[in-house]
Formats: sequence, C-alpha cells, structure tokens
Amino acid sequence: MTDPVVGLVLEGRYRLEEHLARGGMSTVYAATDLRLNRTVAVKVMAEHLAHDPAFVDRFTREARAAAMLNHPNVVGVSDQGSDQGLVYLVMDLVRGRTLRDLLQARGRLTVGEAFAVLEPVLGGLTAAHRAGIVHRDVKPENVLISVDGQVKVADFGLARAVTGTGQTSHTATGGVLIGTVAYLSPEQLERGRGDARSDVYAAGVMLFELLTGHPPYGGDSALAVAYQHVHHDVPAPSTEVATVPWQVDELVTRATRREPSARPLDAGALLAEIADVRADLGLARVPVPTGQAAGGPGTLRPTNRPTTPRPRHPSSPGRDGEPHTQVLGGPDRARGTSMLPGMGPGPTTSVSGARPGISARSAAIRPGVPPHIRRRRARLGVALVLLLAITIGAVGWWLGEGRWTDVPSLVGQPEQTAVGLVQEAGLDPVLADEQFSEDVPEGNVISADPTEGRLIRGSDVDIVVSKGPERFSIPVDLVGQPLEEVQAALVEQPIPLVPASGFSDTVPEGGVISFDPPAGTDLRRDQSVIVVVSSGRAPVQVPDVVGQSPEAATANLEADGFTVERTEGRSADVPAGAVMAVDPGPGDDPQPYGSTVTIQVSVGVPQVTVPDVRSMSEDEAVAALAAVGLEADPETFIAGDRVFQQSPRAGEVVDQGSTVRILISFG
Repeated sequence: MTDPVVGLVLEGRYRLEEHLARGGMSTVYAATDLRLNRTVAVKVMAEHLAHDPAFVDRFTREARAAAMLNHPNVVGVSDQGSDQGLVYLVMDLVRGRTLRDLLQARGRLTVGEAFAVLEPVLGGLTAAHRAGIVHRDVKPENVLISVDGQVKVADFGLARAVTGTGQTSHTATGGVLIGTVAYLSPEQLERGRGDARSDVYAAGVMLFELLTGHPPYGGDSALAVAYQHVHHDVPAPSTEVATVPWQVDELVTRATRREPSARPLDAGALLAEIADVRADLGLARVPVPTGQAAGGPGTLRPTNRPTTPRPRHPSSPGRDGEPHTQVLGGPDRARGTSMLPGMGPGPTTSVSGARPGISARSAAIRPGVPPHIRRRRARLGVALVLLLAITIGAVGWWLGEGRWTDVPSLVGQPEQTAVGLVQEAGLDPVLADEQFSEDVPEGNVISADPTEGRLIRGSDVDIVVSKGPERFSIPVDLVGQPLEEVQAALVEQPIPLVPASGFSDTVPEGGVISFDPPAGTDLRRDQSVIVVVSSGRAPVQVPDVVGQSPEAATANLEADGFTVERTEGRSADVPAGAVMAVDPGPGDDPQPYGSTVTIQVSVGVPQVTVPDVRSMSEDEAVAALAAVGLEADPETFIAGDRVFQQSPRAGEVVDQGSTVRILISFG
C-alpha cells in the first residue's frame, strides 16, 4: 500500500521521497531539501503520538541535543518543526546499515573489528558527555555504519542534560521506562536514573555482543533480562570465544560493573582504556567492517557459535528458547576450564580434596588375591599409564603445536584459489564486501586479515576481493540540460563538477554545452570534470550600414540577431532617405545577441534660421550669412554701403546652403 506521506512537502522545503524505516514511535523517510538541493533524512513522529506533549517534547529534545553536538561520529540534526499535522526533525542521511544489521550478517566480529566499530561510537559519546548530554539508549540499532565505513551515533531521543547532581532526570515517559532492556544499566533499571557511566555500561554490553554475536543475557521476558543485569555480573567474552585476550575480558568487566563508581568515568575514559589495551596487544587498526558474510544476512557461520557452553541463570532461557541450568563449581569451572579424561576426581580423592595416606592405599591390596589377578591388574595399570601418557602427550601436542596453523599468502590470488588455500590450512574463509582496486584485477584478493602468522585452527580469515577499478561516467543525454538538473542527476556520483562558461548558438543560457572529459568517459572517484555552461549566443559586431536604405540596413542588422529601431535626422553629407548614423556603431565593442541597434535616416540637409543683416556693410552681411551656412547675393540699388533689405527675411528657416539676396543702398 502506498504511504500517503510520501510526496508531501513539509514547510514548503522538505519533499518526502522514500520510506526508509519504521519504528514504534516514528518513521524515517529520505527527503529532498528543496532550498539547498540536497538529500536528507526526515524522522516523522507516529500520528498517534503527535498529540502527546511528552513525546513531542522528546522529539524536540532529540533535535536540541543533537544540534548541540558537532562531531563526525554523531548524526547531525539540522531542523525540527511541525506541519500538516506531522511532527518531524531533519537529520543527515547516512547511506549504509545499522550495527544490528552487521551483527546479523556477520554473527560476531574479531577484536580488531570490534574496536574499529566501538572507538568512533565512544568518540561521539565523548562529545556528548563533554557537552553534558547522556544518550541513555546506546545499542546496535542506534549505531549507523555508512557504505564508506564511517560510524555515527544516532537517536538522541532519550538524551537528557546532566543535572547538578551528576544524574540525568527520570527515564520514564508517562510512567513507562523507555529504553532497550538488554543494554540498560542496573541503576537505570532499579532507580530510573543514570549518568555518563550508564552509557559506558551500555557500550561495555555492546562490546560483549560484538565479540560473541549476542548480548550477555537472554530471557523469555524483559523482566527476566532486567533481573540478570541487576543481580549478575556480565560474563567474560572468552567464556564463549576462546581467542578473546584476557585484557579484553578485563575491559568488558570494568565497563559493565554493576556499581557505577567502579566503571570508567565517561566514554572518553573508556576510549582511553581501549587505546591502552590496543597498545598492550599490539593490535593493528583495521577498517570498519561494512559488509556481510558469504552466507548473507541472517546466516550464522559455524565459527560464530559459542566455543564453550554459556553459563546462565536457572530462570534464563537459552537462545534456542530452552531453559539452561547453570552448574555451580569452583573457580576453575567457573572460568570455563575443562577436565581431561582420567584427570577428574576418582575414588583416590577424599571428600576434602586431600591426598589419601599410605594405609588407605595399601588397604586396596587385600591378602588372598591370586597372583594371576595381581599380574593382570598390574598389566592393566601399565596399559592405563601408557594410554594416559599418550593422551597427555597428544593433548600437549595439540595445545602446544597441533591446533596452530600458518596463514597462507592470499593477496593477489584468485578468489576460489584463496578460499581453497584457507580451507586447506584448517581455517575458515570469510568473504567481506568486495572493494574496488586500481591495482588488483577483478576477482583477485586485495587483502586478508590476518595476512600472515599463525592462528588456531578454525579461526576466521577475512578476505577482501577486488571488483576491479572503480569507474563512473556522466550520461551523454545530460548535454543540453539545465545545470541545476545536471547537478541533481549527479548528486550521488563522487564526481566534482567545475563550472565554466561559454557561448552557444544552440544551447540556451544556463544549459550545459559540454563536459571535459566528454560525457560517457570512464572517470575515477573524485576526478574533476569541467562542465561548460551556456551564457547564450556570443556578442555580435554591429555592421556598417551608413549610406544604405533603411530597408537594406534593417535586413542586414536583423540577420545578425539585432532588433532595429529607426529615427530621422538631417545631414549635409548623406542624401535624404539614406542611413546617416548607427548607434551602437561599427567601431564599438561587440553587442549582446538580440540587443537593440538604432539607425538614423537622413531627411535632407540641415536647416538654419536666416540672420538679420540689415544695416550691416556688405562685407559684414556676407560674413554673417556664411557663418550659418548661407550664400549671399548682394545687389546695389543706389550707390551706398549698407544693407537696406534682405530676402528671405530675417527669422525665416531655410535649408543650409540657400542664397539670401541683400540690397545695398544708403544707410
């Protein structure tokens, strides 16, 4: 059934695109931030809780708590609000899986892998604790692992600020204890209160689960699990996985002590202790595991099953749902040691454990036993001694040398060959997620963990197989599309785009003209590509149309993409009806395509106003008329030296170059 929420736009900004996950209190969607053109995750509170102030307050508290933290190992929250009856918060979208998914796929992790996961988790919690925030719900479901191996802590919905007493406020909402009981500390279960050391306890429980593949306690009800947290110490991981070093056992024990004051002070202190253990063990750093075992999710590899029986409380059912009864023994039995055949308590051991005296031993040899019976018993005793010696020798060889095997050289080998070599050595091959490689051909082994040395038979060897060179390409059909659409289409591609501008007669402004390297070319990760964006058509030089008819000039200018406007003017040099001027002119800079050019068409020579030259001498009158571009035609009426009359009269407007008759007479 279609989710009715998909497609909604919250606050006019966040368009819900895809349903990702659903929980009891909220649903998470992939969404597009329309304002910033990026993909985000939007957590929407369940409809039946949206009107409960307590749960709305929890949502608001999660947004504020996460917003206070700016740390690479904490899922960032960028916005929070309500719209259309939906209460929501906006978070970073992490493409990958939860730690729970990884554990279901892998069963358990090696010590190095467990540290690789837990260290960034503690880094994020350290930032929270230093900011005065306690998470209170640390568990594998709230640890996200991205596809590139980055670990982030999520869901600060139960987080609270530390009060003056160093305690967080009550963890109840509406009288119900919220949290996952498998990871809650004794003080949270008993008193409903906790501080940073409660997160440390949950991290210690999670470390136990990483190393063994399951939490330390099971039960047919949450109450049964809670009882074991309060009344029992978390067992050492090595009771189930013999290869776990004792230093790691002690680390789990310190982190999960029932008394908070006996634990590390906060996540930063636990992180420092992990660094010390790593240094003591000489443990090399390994990548954060992101893949799944060859069997796929949900498959439990034989090597992931507990190597020794798990002690349980009598009321606690096992993982298969059947009750297990714990046998209470001495310290050795409690630590998971076993008795060799023939080495257990027998009739020669007293109730108190002291060795019997000589008289007690000699009493077994009674008078009257026939010699052949004694000889038979003697031979049987010798045989038993020899058998015991052989057994002890075989066990000693196995414990000292026989159970160890050399790790074969796998790097560069084809996958099937590498798997065969590992199995021949008595080890279990574990195929991790394939990785891209520029150097190792597809199908060959890039790396193995461990790469060399000796291991106990049956140990895991993680194998990473090459997928060949990683290549990306830009689709050819993106050429000509608007830049915004091209960027949206390539948002998931690790291809940095470097914009550049260019002119095009075919691609409209804002569209992509070309890519360099061209579209369709194989590209490496993070290889930059120049994207040439159209600025429209190239500027055009205005042609010289002076002297042409208005029609011819207009046609020539429009052919070059210009819009033509027409005005009139007068010119002594250009005949009437011809173009006398152009603006912008041919000598100006090139003009944008489609811009306007004005042509001025001549309507004849310029006109001038005839000056008044009466009473002037003939020479003065001729000069005055010449100054305005008129010709003088003097005529003497009666001998004299002054202009008596003129035609055209003063003030009339005539064409420049016209003749003015002046009559000379007495002044």
